[in-house]
Amino acid sequence: MSLPTQPNVKLVNDGGYRENYANSVQMRVNIWDFFLVFGTLQQQTEAVVEIKNFQGIYLSPQQAKALLGLLQQNVAGYETAFGEIKLDPRMAPHGPVH
Repeated sequence: MSLPTQPNVKLVNDGGYRENYANSVQMRVNIWDFFLVFGTLQQQTEAVVEIKNFQGIYLSPQQAKALLGLLQQNVAGYETAFGEIKLDPRMAPHGPVH
């Protein structure tokens, strides 16, 4: 069985396209989709952190899994080139998942 011919993909940015920097990503999951909310986190004081959300993106479970694979592949490549990415242990996930 042969694989189908790959289509010629043309990427076009629509009028609403924009690029932003995010250092905060929150996720909500339900049976139908994954919802990613991107924002910027700013530490106001030692006890106060403000997150300004600017974009929410819905992904199907299939797209979320495809994104996971791409992220794993690219993070591994980054760490091979530049060394291990260390995470702050205080940023570990905790609390209930809704």
